[in-house]
Amino acid sequence: MSANRNKIYFLTSLVVLLGLSLTFLSFKNNPAPGTIKFSGKSIYDFTLNSIEGKTISLSEFKGKKMLLVNVASQCGYTTQYKDLEALHNKFKDKLVIIGFPANDFGAQEPGSNSEISDFCQKNYGVTFLMMEKISVKGDSMHPLYKWLSSKNENGVCDESPNWNFCKYLIDEKGNILQFFKSKVNPLSEEITSKI
Repeated sequence: MSANRNKIYFLTSLVVLLGLSLTFLSFKNNPAPGTIKFSGKSIYDFTLNSIEGKTISLSEFKGKKMLLVNVASQCGYTTQYKDLEALHNKFKDKLVIIGFPANDFGAQEPGSNSEISDFCQKNYGVTFLMMEKISVKGDSMHPLYKWLSSKNENGVCDESPNWNFCKYLIDEKGNILQFFKSKVNPLSEEITSKI
């Protein structure tokens, strides 16, 4: 009787352990929505420098949407600064706009960080967050843009900027919602309907 009881106890324990193991593997291989991490990194793992030289962690913006835009001062799309500022003013309680000056397309952002900042203030009254000048393509591509433009890194998107003023819309949990090409205006319904 005691031997049977021990066998039953052993088999029950084995079944429970097996069930727990399968449950763990299921969660490990199928993370809950909002926790997708293919490279082991999330957008919140990135720390950057603002155009004024202040260190900023993107984790500060958890719970808000973000619109990341590679910008340039001498581009046909440069007037989008005005619309980005209008978008910022309209949705600043739930959307963080971040501009990334880059000289990758047509050498249309040749200035220094201080020159770019002055240009944005003087011509468009920019108050949304601007980061220091980086590269968004090629061998010198900034790690954030490597993450943004690789599905193996972010789990969703393989799109990378092909010109100035391309846009990535990020949701409140740090996932890429959508990539928009340069011609999509910041105030278009295509963008505002998702904010």
